[in-house]
Amino acid sequence: MKQLQERIRQEGLILSDTVLKVDSFLNHQVDTELALQIGQEFKAIFGHQPITKVLTIEASGIQFAMAAGIALGVPFIYAKKKKAVTLAEAVYSAPVHSFTRQEDYLISISQKYLGPEDKVLIVDDFLATGAALVGLVDIVKQAGAELLGVGCVIEKSFQEGRSLLESQGISVHSLARIASMSPGEIHFIENSQTLEPVKESAGC
Repeated sequence: MKQLQERIRQEGLILSDTVLKVDSFLNHQVDTELALQIGQEFKAIFGHQPITKVLTIEASGIQFAMAAGIALGVPFIYAKKKKAVTLAEAVYSAPVHSFTRQEDYLISISQKYLGPEDKVLIVDDFLATGAALVGLVDIVKQAGAELLGVGCVIEKSFQEGRSLLESQGISVHSLARIASMSPGEIHFIENSQTLEPVKESAGC
């Protein structure tokens, strides 16, 4: 997705060879028009499949799952990281380790909203280690639902997340795949699997 790559080039802050900050337009302040375009892109990729639910995890995946749900015309569900006092009914749950925050938490979804009849698309903002997505995959399995694919906005392809998911036979599509990065420089993987080296602007 060229527009997404351009925004990463212009506004992304590369803090190290593993940390990319995109909170000016994706996951703190959100460019709503771009988020909706991302939803349309996920529809173009997955829309031929009989998806009934879009699934994500709070909080930064919510806007993209909602955009995908709008584009596909289906509801979206987000897994909660802390069980609310109002969530008294039975839930599916899975442990997740956050490498960004260096903490463990238990994600949960009410069993009322996901079941064996559902065909699920998982959407998230980042794919890196894959820990959060593996937790969501676990919940889909607990529900007896069918997972049709995983869509990520940005993927750090130099980390293990993709291989972890693909080893389970899961179809993974990311809109911007980063092969490598360091302050001042980023390399994207194009659909042809070639690398596009980019010398960054002052934003990086």
